Amino acid sequence: MTREFAARYTEAWCSQDAASVAAFFSPDGSLRVNDGAPAMGRDAITAVVQGFMTEFPDLEVRMDDLRVEEDCVVYHWTLTGTNTGHPVSISGFEVWKSGADGLIAESQGDFDSAEYQRQLSG
Repeated sequence: MTREFAARYTEAWCSQDAASVAAFFSPDGSLRVNDGAPAMGRDAITAVVQGFMTEFPDLEVRMDDLRVEEDCVVYHWTLTGTNTGHPVSISGFEVWKSGADGLIAESQGDFDSAEYQRQLSG
């Protein structure tokens, strides 16, 4: 996965079109956020992404770094947005494993959920 792929993925997160993010995943791909159960398949991934987009109507995601490692790609990001008047800025990363189709077969996302909740609370 290239920097151009990651840049387009970032743009999809900023689009308010959750299905456009899910399109970066293999049809049977998975997205896991922190220690939650993985969302399996594009419909489930779309639902997870839509949750963030609904919580933050002004959602912006910035790609901070992209590291290609031997068996994965690590995508570092910062999310900013406003939820019920509370500004939020949280950084995290996703560890991607690619599928034979060149899309994301598995993504393990991680961010500081305690800090996220603190910011949501104001």
